[in-house]
Amino acid sequence: MKKLLTTVAIALSMAGVQASAQDVADMNDLEYAHIAYTADNIDIRYAHLALALSNNPDIHEFANTMIRDHTAVNEAALGLLDKLGASAQDNAFSQQLNANADEIIDGFVKLRGAEFDAAYAANELAYHKAVNDLVENTMIPNIDNAEVKALFEQGLEIFKAHEGHAEMMVKSLQ
Repeated sequence: MKKLLTTVAIALSMAGVQASAQDVADMNDLEYAHIAYTADNIDIRYAHLALALSNNPDIHEFANTMIRDHTAVNEAALGLLDKLGASAQDNAFSQQLNANADEIIDGFVKLRGAEFDAAYAANELAYHKAVNDLVENTMIPNIDNAEVKALFEQGLEIFKAHEGHAEMMVKSLQ
């Protein structure tokens, strides 16, 4: 039952991301900034939960990497927005990402041990795949500001490495 709950939560998260890609293509740079900031904060939340619920050193290492890297990208994004005299714009997509994350976290808190570790790793892989695809194929091609585009491209490079790390983690936990 717990595995089913986690699988459903992951599917809900990814369905929200994939179903709205066309809507995202029509957004502006400041809305993209909010989506990226939100996605980073969600992964930071997942990582803190992993540190609290897992005893697996590999999970802890990955979670600490998520916290470090996503925090650094968010700080760079806030710095760029400040430099541009702009603010990220909240939007329905960011709100849906948060709602999906809340559902996933509600499922995660019911898991422990190897079951949690496997669910966390699978979610990280699915989450990075979906977000990386959205950033690479929908957001970056539609970003107007060159500095914003460069920041997204740098972030994507980091987050593709996360995706690879998550894939190895999933395989090692099977």
